[in-house]
Amino acid sequence: MTVSVLTASILLLHLLGIFAAMHAVMHTRTPQGAIGWALGLLLLPYVTLLPYLYLGSIRFRGYLTRHQARLPSSSQANVDENASAAGCARFAAVSALQGRPFRGRHRLRLLIDGEAAFDAMLAAMAAAEHCLLVQFFIFHDDNLGRRVQQLLLQRAAAGVRVCVLFDGVGSHDLPGHYVDTLRAGGVAIHPFATRRWRNRFQLNFRNHRKIVVVDGACAFVGGLNVGDEYLGLKPPLAPWRDTQLELRGPVVTDLQQLFAEDWQWITGAPPPLLPSPPCDGDADALIVASGPADAQETCSLFFTAAINAARERVWLSTPYFVPDHAVLAALRLAVLRGVDVRVLIPARPDHRTVFLATTLHAHHALRAGIRMFRYQPGFLHQKALLIDNDSAAIGSMNLDSRSFRLNFEVNALVVDRAFAGEVATMLTADFSRARAIDEREYLDAPYLRRVAMHVARLFDPLL
Repeated sequence: MTVSVLTASILLLHLLGIFAAMHAVMHTRTPQGAIGWALGLLLLPYVTLLPYLYLGSIRFRGYLTRHQARLPSSSQANVDENASAAGCARFAAVSALQGRPFRGRHRLRLLIDGEAAFDAMLAAMAAAEHCLLVQFFIFHDDNLGRRVQQLLLQRAAAGVRVCVLFDGVGSHDLPGHYVDTLRAGGVAIHPFATRRWRNRFQLNFRNHRKIVVVDGACAFVGGLNVGDEYLGLKPPLAPWRDTQLELRGPVVTDLQQLFAEDWQWITGAPPPLLPSPPCDGDADALIVASGPADAQETCSLFFTAAINAARERVWLSTPYFVPDHAVLAALRLAVLRGVDVRVLIPARPDHRTVFLATTLHAHHALRAGIRMFRYQPGFLHQKALLIDNDSAAIGSMNLDSRSFRLNFEVNALVVDRAFAGEVATMLTADFSRARAIDEREYLDAPYLRRVAMHVARLFDPLL
């Protein structure tokens, strides 16, 4: 009897593996991924079925329907009447991809590292009078996390409508009492997750965005989360190198709408939204949002289009350098055009597998003429892109498959010579604290470490 039950169980698992393999062949984005999943599901279903349940889906289906129904038409103008058509025209494809135009008259502030960024964000949040929208991938219950918690409670007690989103997986160690305290104090707070039972436990489809909007007038985007490590207080990754951007102007409305899309998916109701007041700045800006609900791979296409627009320089700062074929081809073509292409990556790992894959990709990039650098003082978490002398982007997008295809991300693309000059000055200082990588880094590595790099690269679609 026991043998019969065991046999039936094995046959059932193999049958489920066949159906899952058919699903993988039909729906996995790349041939390599389809082959890998299909072989594993057919040959070892008792090992691969559970991982496929958590990692195999590539689309956020329910969100997809809502998201595409609300997208504006891509036939809209690429530039509004207040923006500089000449400066923004190079990025017309990005604007069309977003279905929204570049907007003009922004005032911006570049916030370098955690102390400056959180001083600015907490001061703006403390001044909120009507509405406060806060979204981070990670909240920690540490000193910074409790400072943010107390500020949110104070604003809620003052009658401000406070809405908070955090990612359920990114904030997996956030204790329940942290959230309960906020709710008891009048703060509306929710984890970002899906509503369907299977995807509730998805490791993919994480909301990696960092957005703060104060009274519809001031907004922040960038790479920082809420935790002491982002202030550089946790060795061995300290000091922590990161960048945030403060925006005032019409794109604050776009960031509110982006937050509202996520909020309505979770709660079923819109958050409070306020009109953005007029601004007298000079910068043109476009909010670039991406995620698994997009019909196309928006994040990868954004980097590809931006790099292809460069004629003088492409300077990139990213903690994870796992480019797909399109982005790597764009970087190679930029080198062939005579563009100064530099990529800044960390010297210290926070995720070993990604670090190993990054090291191998850096070696291949060097062979294509791309200049690679490792930032020395601490961990580099900054996501910054500089194009020529007039354009720059700051946000949450990494150069890896998670940002390209699996995470919800947001960047602010700015066309303005003064702002690009600030970013150039910042990155020049970063490169001065970096070590240029040469081929010896890979060639002199022990053989088993090089094998580990190539094994890590096999997991590129999941990194």
